Amino acid sequence: MDIKIDDLNGSEVAELLGEHLQSMALHSPPESIHALNLEELKKPEITFWSVWEQDQLIGCGALKELDGQHGEIKSMRTATLHLRKGVAKRLLEHIIEEAKRRGYRRVSLETGSMEAFEPAKRLYASVGFQYCEPFSNYVEDPYSVFMTKDL
Repeated sequence: MDIKIDDLNGSEVAELLGEHLQSMALHSPPESIHALNLEELKKPEITFWSVWEQDQLIGCGALKELDGQHGEIKSMRTATLHLRKGVAKRLLEHIIEEAKRRGYRRVSLETGSMEAFEPAKRLYASVGFQYCEPFSNYVEDPYSVFMTKDL
């Protein structure tokens, strides 16, 4: 697995992010979808990584700086053909290490509350994330859960 910072210009990344947004639309009402589109991910406070196996894109994820001590994990997605192979866990560990390197004191995330998001919630819990109150600009929402990890 090769994890690299990505400029979001490749068609493979655009396709995977499109799949991610479509999946969110299937499971959440529009006002509860917090996934970022391609242009939103290009903001300077966001670092985006793609995960490759040879020349095949197998996953992606991002880290958004909320402030000098707090980061948010965004856009975690594994390509359908590579689910349950450890792609997301390896990328999540990579992002957490980068957050520590930056001196963040914690990282947080928002994900869906529905059954479709159970694998993601189990993954986050397995590396030490705990459920928390909404952070940053989020508000209570029955379709969202919030998790955080102290570094």
